[in-house]
Amino acid sequence: MNTEQALYARSESKCELCGISEDLAICEVPPNSTCSPEDTILACNTCRMQLENPETVNVHHWHCLNESMWSQVPAVQVVAWRMLTRLRSEGWPQDLLDMLYLDDETLEWAKQTSEGTPSDDGVKHIDSNGAVLEAGDNVTLVKDLNVKGASFTAKRGTVVRGISLVADNPEHIEGRVNGQQIVILTKFVKKSNPK
Repeated sequence: MNTEQALYARSESKCELCGISEDLAICEVPPNSTCSPEDTILACNTCRMQLENPETVNVHHWHCLNESMWSQVPAVQVVAWRMLTRLRSEGWPQDLLDMLYLDDETLEWAKQTSEGTPSDDGVKHIDSNGAVLEAGDNVTLVKDLNVKGASFTAKRGTVVRGISLVADNPEHIEGRVNGQQIVILTKFVKKSNPK
């Protein structure tokens, strides 16, 4: 049985990420792929294109990982972890990442493409206590903040979930408070302890 036949049998002729059965092809899982069933997955054209071209990602498509992340196939687990890590600033992927368990060897494989490691471009977002903030973190406001352009005050103690970082300004993060996306100075927040 060749690799393609093995993947079709393993996946029951469906994309191992989203479950559709059209436009399927072998997708290598870098970095050390040998094109064997152990380090490849069967994926549809939509998933393959978005994996290869991050700028084309449709976040809503990847809700499929809610099911496929539980696959017993390490290559599928690796791709799910990488995609959830890439999208974690959206909020819901971080919740799935918190539930996802990978054994040490599989997690090491998942991290080999440096997905999920903070970029070393010198811009670090630091909270009021000196902790490094990352996209997807939850933070707590340490003082009342008057929100410019809105008619409310963001109260001290408010938890802002799933923040995103302002790439070119280490003093700014963005988050949703009272249903509005606002810019917050990092000196007015502290990183929330993970549950």
